[in-house]
Amino acid sequence: MNDVSRDWPAPAKINRFLHITGRRADGYHTLQTLFQFIEPLDWLDFTVTGDGAIVRDGGLAGLAPSADLAVRAATALQRRACVTAGVRIHIRKGIPAGGGLGGGSSDAATTLVALNALWGCGLAPAALEQLGLELGADVPVFVRGQAVWAEGIGEQLTPMDADRPWLVVLDPGVNVNTGSVFNDPKLTRHTERITIPRFNALDSRNDCERVVRRLHPRIATAIDALSEFGPTRLTGTGGCIFAWFDDRPSADRAKAGIDAHGRAWVTRAANRSPLPGRLEARQSSTNGA
Repeated sequence: MNDVSRDWPAPAKINRFLHITGRRADGYHTLQTLFQFIEPLDWLDFTVTGDGAIVRDGGLAGLAPSADLAVRAATALQRRACVTAGVRIHIRKGIPAGGGLGGGSSDAATTLVALNALWGCGLAPAALEQLGLELGADVPVFVRGQAVWAEGIGEQLTPMDADRPWLVVLDPGVNVNTGSVFNDPKLTRHTERITIPRFNALDSRNDCERVVRRLHPRIATAIDALSEFGPTRLTGTGGCIFAWFDDRPSADRAKAGIDAHGRAWVTRAANRSPLPGRLEARQSSTNGA
C-alpha cells in the first residue's frame, strides 16, 4: 500500500468577536462568535499503510500521542468507519502553537477530511463534523471549510459571507492556558445574545480579553500597541491578537509599527478554507484516473 498524498492545507482561524452568553450545568460555556480563516497554514502529508498503525512523524516536542489532535482524529475515524488501514501523518507547521489560531483543531479537521477520502470511508460531511465535535468545539468549523457564526457550545453553525478586512496578526509569544481563562471567577459569562443582522465588529468584543490582559501583561502591552493603529481583538483565548483595516497599505504601516512586540504578519480574512478545494482536486484527479 504505502500511498502518499501530499499538501493538504490546514488554515488558521480568527474569532472576529467572542461573546460568552452563559454556563451550562455541565460546566460548558455557551457563546457566540464569528469564525473566519487566515494564513499561515499547516500542511499535512498522509502515507496510507496496511498495518493499521497511526503514527505522526515529527510530532510537537512534549506532546503525547493521546493529546495529538491529528492522531486522535485519525484514530476516531478509523474506529467509526471500521478501517483496517493505517497512516503516517507528517505535519509542516506554519501556525503558531497555543496562540488561539486553532492549529490543532485545523490539523484534526484536515486529517478527518483527507483520510475520509484516502481510506474510502464514505462518511457524509455532517458525520465528519459530528466526529470532529467530539475532538473539540472548533473542529467542525474547519471540517466545513466555510466562515460561520457559531453558537451554543460551538456546535450551532450558520454559514456566513462576512466582510473580508485586511489584518495585522501579532503573536506576542505567550502561550495562554484556555482552562485558566474559562475557569477564572472574573470572566464575563452573561453577555446578551445578539442576532446576525445586529453584528457590528466595532460594537462587539472578546469576553476573554479582560482576564487575559490581567493574567498576561505582555499580551496587554501588545494589545495597547496594536490599538494605536486600528481596532484590535484577541482571537480565542490568545495569545495572538489582530487589528483590521480597509486596505493593504494601512495594514502594512501598522505591521511596521508593532514588529517590536512579537512576530507580526499581514493577511486577509477569508470566508472559504483552502481545504474543500484540495478535496475537490483530489476527487477530480481520482475520477480522471
